Amino acid sequence: MKSAPESKLFSTKQTLNVRGRLMDLSIPRVMGVLNVTPDSFYDGGRYTTEEAILVQAGKMLDEGATFIDIGAYSSRPGAQDISIAEELKRATTAVGIVAKRFPAAIISIDTFRSEVAHAAIQEGAGIVNDISGGALDPNMIETVSRLRVPYIAMHMRGTPQTMTQHTTYQNLVKDIVDYFHQKILLCHQHGIVDVIVDPGFGFSKTVAQNFELLRALDYFNVLGMPLLVGLSRKSMIWKTLSIHRDEALNGTTTLNTLSLVKGANILRVHDVKEAVEAVTLFISMKNTAGE
Repeated sequence: MKSAPESKLFSTKQTLNVRGRLMDLSIPRVMGVLNVTPDSFYDGGRYTTEEAILVQAGKMLDEGATFIDIGAYSSRPGAQDISIAEELKRATTAVGIVAKRFPAAIISIDTFRSEVAHAAIQEGAGIVNDISGGALDPNMIETVSRLRVPYIAMHMRGTPQTMTQHTTYQNLVKDIVDYFHQKILLCHQHGIVDVIVDPGFGFSKTVAQNFELLRALDYFNVLGMPLLVGLSRKSMIWKTLSIHRDEALNGTTTLNTLSLVKGANILRVHDVKEAVEAVTLFISMKNTAGE
Protein backbone atom coordinates (compact mmCIF):
# COMPACT_ATOMS: atom_id res chain seq x y z
CA MET A 1 0.00 0.00 0.00
CA LYS A 2 1.32 3.41 -0.94
CA SER A 3 1.67 5.92 1.86
CA ALA A 4 0.26 9.42 1.61
CA PRO A 5 2.61 11.81 -0.19
CA GLU A 6 4.57 14.25 1.94
CA SER A 7 3.40 17.84 1.93
CA LYS A 8 5.53 20.14 -0.24
CA LEU A 9 3.79 23.30 0.97
CA PHE A 10 6.70 24.23 3.22
CA SER A 11 10.30 23.71 2.14
CA THR A 12 12.82 23.27 4.96
CA LYS A 13 16.44 24.27 4.51
CA GLN A 14 18.37 21.00 4.30
CA THR A 15 22.01 22.10 4.52
CA LEU A 16 24.41 23.74 6.95
CA ASN A 17 27.71 25.38 6.10
CA VAL A 18 30.08 24.57 8.95
CA ARG A 19 33.45 26.21 8.35
CA GLY A 20 33.20 25.45 4.64
CA ARG A 21 31.84 21.92 5.10
CA LEU A 22 28.37 21.51 3.65
CA MET A 23 26.30 19.30 5.94
CA ASP A 24 23.30 17.48 4.47
CA LEU A 25 20.32 17.42 6.84
CA SER A 26 17.93 15.66 4.46
CA ILE A 27 18.85 12.60 6.53
CA PRO A 28 18.33 13.36 10.24
CA ARG A 29 21.51 13.73 12.27
CA VAL A 30 22.42 13.01 15.88
CA MET A 31 24.08 15.51 18.20
CA GLY A 32 25.79 14.00 21.22
CA VAL A 33 25.64 15.94 24.49
CA LEU A 34 28.92 16.40 26.34
CA ASN A 35 28.45 18.44 29.50
CA VAL A 36 31.70 19.33 31.27
CA THR A 37 29.88 20.67 34.31
CA PRO A 38 29.64 19.25 37.83
CA ASP A 39 25.87 19.76 38.06
CA SER A 40 24.04 19.13 34.76
CA PHE A 41 20.74 17.31 35.31
CA TYR A 42 21.83 13.92 33.95
CA ASP A 43 25.55 13.69 33.26
CA GLY A 44 26.88 16.36 35.62
CA GLY A 45 30.27 15.47 37.08
CA ARG A 46 30.94 12.59 34.69
CA TYR A 47 33.15 14.44 32.21
CA THR A 48 35.28 16.90 34.14
CA THR A 49 38.72 15.42 33.41
CA GLU A 50 40.56 15.45 30.09
CA GLU A 51 40.56 11.65 29.90
CA ALA A 52 36.82 11.35 30.57
CA ILE A 53 36.00 14.07 28.03
CA LEU A 54 38.05 12.43 25.29
CA VAL A 55 36.73 8.92 26.00
CA GLN A 56 33.13 10.10 25.82
CA ALA A 57 33.70 12.21 22.70
CA GLY A 58 35.33 9.26 20.96
CA LYS A 59 32.52 6.94 22.01
CA MET A 60 29.85 9.27 20.62
CA LEU A 61 31.68 9.69 17.33
CA ASP A 62 32.17 5.92 17.02
CA GLU A 63 28.45 5.43 17.61
CA GLY A 64 27.56 7.77 14.76
CA ALA A 65 27.18 11.26 16.17
CA THR A 66 27.47 13.96 13.51
CA PHE A 67 27.87 16.72 16.08
CA ILE A 68 29.24 16.96 19.62
CA ASP A 69 27.60 19.65 21.73
CA ILE A 70 29.88 20.81 24.53
CA GLY A 71 28.29 22.64 27.45
CA ALA A 72 30.15 24.27 30.32
CA TYR A 73 27.20 25.94 32.08
CA SER A 74 24.39 23.87 33.60
CA SER A 75 21.01 25.06 32.38
CA ARG A 76 18.87 22.67 34.41
CA PRO A 77 16.03 24.37 36.30
CA GLY A 78 17.41 26.24 39.28
CA ALA A 79 21.04 25.57 38.38
CA GLN A 80 23.65 27.69 40.10
CA ASP A 81 24.92 30.63 38.07
CA ILE A 82 28.66 30.64 37.39
CA SER A 83 31.03 33.38 36.27
CA ILE A 84 32.02 33.96 32.67
CA ALA A 85 35.60 33.19 33.67
CA GLU A 86 34.63 29.75 34.99
CA GLU A 87 32.54 28.91 31.94
CA LEU A 88 35.30 30.12 29.64
CA LYS A 89 37.86 27.91 31.35
CA ARG A 90 35.69 24.80 31.17
CA ALA A 91 34.50 25.43 27.61
CA THR A 92 37.78 26.33 25.95
CA THR A 93 39.62 23.46 27.63
CA ALA A 94 37.04 20.88 26.52
CA VAL A 95 36.60 22.22 22.98
CA GLY A 96 40.36 22.52 22.53
CA ILE A 97 41.21 18.97 23.53
CA VAL A 98 38.33 17.42 21.57
CA ALA A 99 39.17 19.44 18.44
CA LYS A 100 42.82 18.44 18.71
CA ARG A 101 42.15 14.72 19.24
CA PHE A 102 39.29 14.53 16.72
CA PRO A 103 40.02 17.20 14.08
CA ALA A 104 37.21 16.03 11.80
CA ALA A 105 34.59 16.32 14.55
CA ILE A 106 31.94 19.01 14.25
CA ILE A 107 31.69 20.66 17.64
CA SER A 108 28.97 23.00 18.81
CA ILE A 109 29.35 25.17 21.89
CA ASP A 110 26.33 25.29 24.18
CA THR A 111 26.37 28.79 25.69
CA PHE A 112 24.29 31.95 25.93
CA ARG A 113 27.37 34.14 26.44
CA SER A 114 28.94 35.74 23.38
CA GLU A 115 32.39 35.85 24.93
CA VAL A 116 32.32 32.09 25.51
CA ALA A 117 30.96 31.48 22.01
CA HIS A 118 33.76 33.51 20.44
CA ALA A 119 36.48 31.79 22.45
CA ALA A 120 35.12 28.31 21.75
CA ILE A 121 34.95 28.94 18.01
CA GLN A 122 38.58 30.06 18.12
CA GLU A 123 39.43 26.76 19.84
CA GLY A 124 37.80 24.69 17.10
CA ALA A 125 34.03 24.66 17.56
CA GLY A 126 31.93 25.29 14.45
CA ILE A 127 28.39 25.94 15.71
CA VAL A 128 26.90 28.11 18.46
CA ASN A 129 24.01 26.60 20.43
CA ASP A 130 22.26 29.31 22.47
CA ILE A 131 19.47 28.33 24.89
CA SER A 132 18.33 31.96 25.06
CA GLY A 133 18.27 32.78 21.35
CA GLY A 134 20.28 35.91 22.10
CA ALA A 135 17.99 37.15 24.86
CA LEU A 136 20.56 36.83 27.65
CA ASP A 137 23.45 38.53 25.84
CA PRO A 138 22.77 41.50 23.54
CA ASN A 139 26.08 40.84 21.76
CA MET A 140 25.37 37.23 20.81
CA ILE A 141 23.67 37.72 17.44
CA GLU A 142 26.32 40.18 16.26
CA THR A 143 29.08 37.85 17.49
CA VAL A 144 27.69 34.84 15.63
CA SER A 145 27.36 36.99 12.52
CA ARG A 146 31.05 37.93 12.71
CA LEU A 147 32.06 34.33 13.35
CA ARG A 148 30.08 33.17 10.28
CA VAL A 149 28.95 29.91 11.87
CA PRO A 150 25.53 28.22 12.13
CA TYR A 151 23.37 29.32 15.05
CA ILE A 152 21.01 27.14 17.06
CA ALA A 153 18.38 29.39 18.63
CA MET A 154 16.30 27.79 21.38
CA HIS A 155 13.08 29.03 22.92
CA MET A 156 13.23 29.86 26.61
CA ARG A 157 11.76 32.51 28.87
CA GLY A 158 13.68 33.99 31.77
CA THR A 159 16.89 32.30 32.86
CA PRO A 160 17.72 28.75 33.98
CA GLN A 161 17.20 30.04 37.51
CA THR A 162 13.74 31.56 36.82
CA MET A 163 12.32 29.72 33.78
CA THR A 164 9.88 27.58 35.78
CA GLN A 165 8.06 30.80 36.68
CA HIS A 166 7.40 31.65 33.01
CA THR A 167 5.03 28.96 31.74
CA THR A 168 1.95 31.05 30.92
CA TYR A 169 1.14 31.43 27.21
CA GLN A 170 -1.79 32.78 25.23
CA ASN A 171 -1.31 29.98 22.70
CA LEU A 172 1.74 27.82 23.33
CA VAL A 173 2.59 26.71 19.80
CA LYS A 174 1.62 29.98 18.09
CA ASP A 175 3.58 32.02 20.65
CA ILE A 176 6.71 29.94 20.09
CA VAL A 177 6.38 29.96 16.29
CA ASP A 178 5.95 33.76 16.41
CA TYR A 179 9.07 33.96 18.59
CA PHE A 180 11.05 32.06 15.96
CA HIS A 181 9.69 34.14 13.08
CA GLN A 182 11.11 37.22 14.80
CA LYS A 183 14.34 35.50 15.78
CA ILE A 184 15.00 34.20 12.26
CA LEU A 185 14.31 37.64 10.80
CA LEU A 186 16.76 39.20 13.25
CA CYS A 187 19.43 36.63 12.39
CA HIS A 188 18.98 37.15 8.67
CA GLN A 189 19.17 40.91 9.12
CA HIS A 190 22.58 40.34 10.72
CA GLY A 191 23.70 38.06 7.90
CA ILE A 192 23.38 34.74 9.74
CA VAL A 193 22.42 32.32 6.99
CA ASP A 194 22.27 29.02 8.87
CA VAL A 195 19.71 29.13 11.67
CA ILE A 196 18.47 25.99 13.43
CA VAL A 197 15.39 26.23 15.64
CA ASP A 198 15.02 24.36 18.93
CA PRO A 199 11.56 24.57 20.56
CA GLY A 200 13.15 24.12 23.97
CA PHE A 201 11.52 21.09 25.54
CA GLY A 202 11.69 21.43 29.33
CA PHE A 203 12.54 25.13 29.25
CA SER A 204 9.76 27.44 30.53
CA LYS A 205 7.22 24.69 29.87
CA THR A 206 5.23 22.32 32.07
CA VAL A 207 5.11 18.59 31.42
CA ALA A 208 1.70 18.96 29.77
CA GLN A 209 2.98 21.83 27.61
CA ASN A 210 5.93 19.72 26.49
CA PHE A 211 3.57 17.05 25.19
CA GLU A 212 1.39 19.67 23.53
CA LEU A 213 4.51 21.00 21.82
CA LEU A 214 5.55 17.54 20.69
CA ARG A 215 2.11 16.82 19.28
CA ALA A 216 2.31 20.01 17.18
CA LEU A 217 5.99 19.70 16.26
CA ASP A 218 5.34 19.39 12.52
CA TYR A 219 3.78 22.86 12.61
CA PHE A 220 7.31 24.27 12.94
CA ASN A 221 7.88 23.35 9.29
CA VAL A 222 6.31 26.72 8.47
CA LEU A 223 9.58 28.32 9.59
CA GLY A 224 11.56 26.70 6.78
CA MET A 225 14.57 26.13 9.04
CA PRO A 226 16.15 22.88 10.27
CA LEU A 227 14.57 21.64 13.49
CA LEU A 228 16.58 20.42 16.47
CA VAL A 229 14.82 18.43 19.18
CA GLY A 230 16.29 17.86 22.63
CA LEU A 231 14.13 15.41 24.59
CA SER A 232 16.88 13.25 26.02
CA ARG A 233 15.97 12.01 29.51
CA LYS A 234 13.87 15.13 30.15
CA SER A 235 11.49 15.27 33.10
CA MET A 236 8.45 14.97 30.80
CA ILE A 237 9.55 11.36 30.35
CA TRP A 238 10.50 10.23 33.82
CA LYS A 239 7.79 12.19 35.61
CA THR A 240 5.12 10.77 33.31
CA LEU A 241 6.42 7.22 33.73
CA SER A 242 7.17 7.61 37.48
CA ILE A 243 10.73 6.43 37.02
CA HIS A 244 14.22 7.83 37.63
CA ARG A 245 15.95 9.77 34.87
CA ASP A 246 18.52 6.96 34.70
CA GLU A 247 15.69 4.69 33.49
CA ALA A 248 14.44 7.12 30.82
CA LEU A 249 16.34 5.82 27.79
CA ASN A 250 13.44 3.80 26.38
CA GLY A 251 11.10 6.77 26.77
CA THR A 252 13.68 9.01 25.13
CA THR A 253 13.93 6.72 22.11
CA THR A 254 10.15 6.60 21.81
CA LEU A 255 9.79 10.38 21.78
CA ASN A 256 12.81 10.79 19.49
CA THR A 257 11.12 8.50 16.98
CA LEU A 258 7.91 10.52 17.15
CA SER A 259 9.99 13.65 16.58
CA LEU A 260 11.56 12.17 13.47
CA VAL A 261 8.12 11.38 12.07
CA LYS A 262 7.13 14.98 12.70
CA GLY A 263 10.16 16.44 10.91
CA ALA A 264 13.10 16.70 13.31
CA ASN A 265 16.40 17.18 11.49
CA ILE A 266 18.71 16.87 14.51
CA LEU A 267 18.27 14.81 17.67
CA ARG A 268 20.26 16.14 20.63
CA VAL A 269 20.88 13.21 22.96
CA HIS A 270 22.98 11.77 25.76
CA ASP A 271 22.75 8.25 24.27
CA VAL A 272 24.00 8.35 20.68
CA LYS A 273 23.82 4.67 19.72
CA GLU A 274 20.09 4.38 20.39
CA ALA A 275 19.31 7.65 18.60
CA VAL A 276 21.30 6.60 15.53
CA GLU A 277 19.38 3.32 15.48
CA ALA A 278 16.09 5.25 15.61
CA VAL A 279 17.21 7.36 12.66
CA THR A 280 18.30 4.29 10.69
CA LEU A 281 14.94 2.58 11.19
CA PHE A 282 13.06 5.78 10.38
CA ILE A 283 14.99 6.24 7.12
CA SER A 284 14.39 2.60 6.20
CA MET A 285 10.66 3.15 6.67
CA LYS A 286 10.72 6.30 4.53
CA ASN A 287 12.68 4.56 1.79
CA THR A 288 9.96 1.94 1.42
CA ALA A 289 7.26 4.53 0.81
CA GLY A 290 5.54 3.86 -2.50
CA GLU A 291 6.84 0.32 -2.87
